[in-house]
Amino acid sequence: MRNVTGLQCRECGESYPKRLIHACGLCFGPLDVAYDYAAIAKEVSKESIACGPPTLWRYRKLLPIERDECIIDIGVGFTPLLKADNLARELKLKNIHVKNDSVNPTFSFKDRPSSVAVSKAIEFGSPAVGAASTGNLSGAMAAHAAKARLPCFIFIPEKLEMSKVAQTLAYGAHVIEVTGTYDQANRLATEIALTSNIAFANINVRPYYVEGSKTLVFEVCEQLGWRAPDHIIVPVASGALLHAAWRGLKELEEVGLIDKWDTRITAAQAEGCSPVVQALLKGENEITPVEKPDTTCKSLAIGDPADGYYAIQAVRATKGTGQAPDDKQILDGIKLLAKTEGVFTEPAGGTAVAALKQLVEDGEVERDEEVVLYITGNGLKTQESITPALAKPFKIKPTLEDFKQLVAELQTPGVNWLEGV
Repeated sequence: MRNVTGLQCRECGESYPKRLIHACGLCFGPLDVAYDYAAIAKEVSKESIACGPPTLWRYRKLLPIERDECIIDIGVGFTPLLKADNLARELKLKNIHVKNDSVNPTFSFKDRPSSVAVSKAIEFGSPAVGAASTGNLSGAMAAHAAKARLPCFIFIPEKLEMSKVAQTLAYGAHVIEVTGTYDQANRLATEIALTSNIAFANINVRPYYVEGSKTLVFEVCEQLGWRAPDHIIVPVASGALLHAAWRGLKELEEVGLIDKWDTRITAAQAEGCSPVVQALLKGENEITPVEKPDTTCKSLAIGDPADGYYAIQAVRATKGTGQAPDDKQILDGIKLLAKTEGVFTEPAGGTAVAALKQLVEDGEVERDEEVVLYITGNGLKTQESITPALAKPFKIKPTLEDFKQLVAELQTPGVNWLEGV
């Protein structure tokens, strides 16, 4: 595809050909896919995108896959953008949208970059794929590898949610639990990636992999009638998703799909592992790694985020901010979204909700602001996190009298739920 010109260092600008590398040989900066935006602007339009498939591949011209036959598509993307009026009333705001990526095929946004990563691995002729993961990426990569009929090696830290491990195993991946934290698992995966031909999603194929994440903001803008919202709140682990949102907005403007935008981007992390937010709040540029993350939000528990510095840049460039709610606030955020909008999210999504609630309480969100919450994973994958914070089921005898007695205890005074029955 002529639209992809190669790779370019994010730091020094050095150019590289399209191959399985992820870091600059001169300054060790990360590499990004370089596009010919002038050519893309001539080929892409709102109408052509609307005629595309109802998946992330409708944005094919802005993704780095060169041969259509290499694309692995299991129906990822074009997830609902829900108008969250009940949540807005609860928080005393006028305009909240929920971008519900928890309904992707493996129930998280990680399906987006995984679809691109496995497709690119096929283009490169890699014999196998892999990833280091805090949970959601493991299932996403395993599912796409299964569709591609490729072996898949997944490295996970200790004490990951068993529902995520079970999902990954069901797809037939080779799951390897590494003693220690995610960062230790990632270091081992990096050693393997640099000494083998295995295409690791978040390591040697990372420049292409991260491109899938920007489709989330592409969809938000398309679903809003090709305009950018006032504010996006993004759960942050490695920082790649937040940086991709910023990059995606700039690309849409570059090729003429949206007008000039003024969107604030806010980072949401769990208090027990919040290196990006802490750096933001302290006015620092450098990340201080968290050696031992301590939070119920395991999917965000990356103590040394690879794109943390660039997430900070994106937040500051858009005049955003950061919030780090504690575990109780995160679990309350899960319950608040579920009871107001019928969306059951995992702790990462609860972190975004809790961050917005705190921003409102701190007076950092205007009442009329149009806010989009990234809900990145499904609550069914992390039930053990939320179950202790939920009410227990009622237990009655199988009689109408017992049910009436329960209703009498529950109903609001002056209201008869059984009237007319």
